[in-house]
Amino acid sequence: MKKIVSILILLLSISAFSQDPVFQKSNPKAEERAIEITNSYDLQLSLTEKQELLFQQKVAEFLIRRYKIESEFSGKEKLDLLYKLQREETAEMNDILTRPQMEVYKQVKPTIQPLETVEKE
Repeated sequence: MKKIVSILILLLSISAFSQDPVFQKSNPKAEERAIEITNSYDLQLSLTEKQELLFQQKVAEFLIRRYKIESEFSGKEKLDLLYKLQREETAEMNDILTRPQMEVYKQVKPTIQPLETVEKE
């Protein structure tokens, strides 16, 4: 019985700490762009070193997802998914930024990371 419980705990802990395979793949393009974006925000937000590193990793993570959406979808569906992705990114930045930084982030995000537009036919 103890062995079964131990095995279950081991399996649950492994699955809980496993990562999404999308984020495990290194994407040099996304990492370079994440550095550029982070530097742009740093001018406005005055990030600490720890915040800067976390912010950059989070931006790279969402850029990889953005590139995937851009390559697989088009039109209104693409725009809807990108909008949803931007909302998720903004929500996750709450864990990294202070409240005053978050207010500035929300104000400058449309200029630093604009969302695409789709023309009606």
